[in-house]
Amino acid sequence: MVNESSSARITPWVGRLLAANAVVLLLQETIFTSGYLSQLLSFDPALVIRRPWTLLTYMFIHAGVFHLAGNALALFVFGPAVERRLGSRGFLVYYLYCGIGAAVFTVMLRSLGVAVDPFVGASGAILGVMLAFARMLPETPLMLLLVPVPIKAKWMVPMLAAFDLAGLVFQFNDGIAHSAHIGGLLAGILYFVLRGIARPPDPMPLASMRPRVPVAARGGGGGVLQREITPRSEPSSQAAHAPHHAGDDEAVEIDRVLDKISATGIASLTADERRFLDTVARRRRDLPH
Repeated sequence: MVNESSSARITPWVGRLLAANAVVLLLQETIFTSGYLSQLLSFDPALVIRRPWTLLTYMFIHAGVFHLAGNALALFVFGPAVERRLGSRGFLVYYLYCGIGAAVFTVMLRSLGVAVDPFVGASGAILGVMLAFARMLPETPLMLLLVPVPIKAKWMVPMLAAFDLAGLVFQFNDGIAHSAHIGGLLAGILYFVLRGIARPPDPMPLASMRPRVPVAARGGGGGVLQREITPRSEPSSQAAHAPHHAGDDEAVEIDRVLDKISATGIASLTADERRFLDTVARRRRDLPH
């Protein structure tokens, strides 16, 4: 479980991917019961040249209800927060890229003499999504299955990577495509490296667009707290007739949100306020320097 209020509402492409996976499994269980569909669409590193479409299709095939349920739960928990920050189109590209990257990594392993069995499922893509979540919200507390205490998101990926690396090295006979998991994680890391992102893309600290002065206030415990406020002054006759700009509204909203963070912490922000700060931060990063 993720302790982030904004992740409660499902996002467009997370919902569509969940629906697509469910529909394909329903077809597997009701119409294409011979297993031919699964064999045709699953990924086999030895047959990738003859079946290039399987680089994509294997992500939508699952080996039963429990396999789908595990992947769907992870996508539902971690996907919305990542889609909100990457945007819907960026999220879809990233998801498919990690899934394809997971398959390509297994081809590379096979070329090095490592035995890799055919596999299905969206786990590689979802491991990439979990990596993105951990980079974007590293301090988020998580309750994972089989772990009785909450852990921070930034420790989740190293734990999963260690487990999958052990499974790959020692060839665990557990039915898990550990090589694909590692491939999805590596694809996600490469994605962020190529984008030049050295730290989680949380909203950047935004300087106020109006002059602010420090004011000392007495805290509840007797200490002195420093707080910045915007000086107020009576509008002059010239200012009263000045044209109104949309940027003025944005400046007021930025100050309001920053004041809220100063007073009650960033965790108190609503989903709309977080999206507003994300939008302004992205626009400022894109401005020429």
